[in-house]
Amino acid sequence: MKKILVFIWEIVKIVIVALLIVIPIRYFIFQPFLVRGQSMEPNFQNNDYLIIDEISYRFNEPQRGEVIVFKSPTYPSQRFIKRIIGLPGEEIKIEDGKIIISEKGEEKQILDESVYLPSSIQTLGEAQISLSENQYFVLGDNRYSSYDSRRWGPLLRGDIIGRVLFRAWPLVALAKIEAPEY
Repeated sequence: MKKILVFIWEIVKIVIVALLIVIPIRYFIFQPFLVRGQSMEPNFQNNDYLIIDEISYRFNEPQRGEVIVFKSPTYPSQRFIKRIIGLPGEEIKIEDGKIIISEKGEEKQILDESVYLPSSIQTLGEAQISLSENQYFVLGDNRYSSYDSRRWGPLLRGDIIGRVLFRAWPLVALAKIEAPEY
């Protein structure tokens, strides 16, 4: 009987130690995210299982091109996945299928998204948005069916949960996710 109690106590200790290690990592550093919907196609598919890095934005600011997960501005209980297009202090103009980024009224660049989007995908709509401090402009990669900043405006910095670090599932698409260089 004593051996059984010792065995059970050892199992309990292992479970407690594992929980003390896993729970803080899960809630403060990395978080899983399951893609739902088509808004990030062709780069992310429905049911892709992603790992989100929650800690890097505590030390660095989000960068253009990074794919992020955030609380929906219109439905805070929902989580969305989109790509950062505009940064604080910039003006974003969508015109004739192009995204024009300017800062302080001077045209900075026409965004070249050919690294992650096929040339057949154009950004629909007409918009002009000036971003203030702590605001970002985000778009889904599937510009034809994405509910994004074109509809609900800028994303607040405080709503960002983290950036997509890597795709864990499906295994054939396992990859580290990097922001493109423009």
